[in-house]
Amino acid sequence: MTTVNSVQLQKNLHETNYPISKKDLIKYAEEKGFDEKILRLLKQLPSIQYETPVDVSKAIANINNQ
Repeated sequence: MTTVNSVQLQKNLHETNYPISKKDLIKYAEEKGFDEKILRLLKQLPSIQYETPVDVSKAIANINNQ
C-alpha cells in the first residue's frame, strides 16, 4: 500500500484540465515530473473519466483503503 499526502496530490493536480481520462492524467503527471509515488498510484486508478481533482483523490483513497 502506498500513501500520498492529499495536500501534495492536490498541489500536483491543480493545473490539470478536467474532465480527464486516466491515460491523459498519467501522461500529464509524467510530463510535469510528478513524484514516482504519485505516478504509481495514478497507474492503479480505474480507467474512467475524472471530472475533478476530488474524483482523483477519492479514487486514490479507495486504493489506499484496500
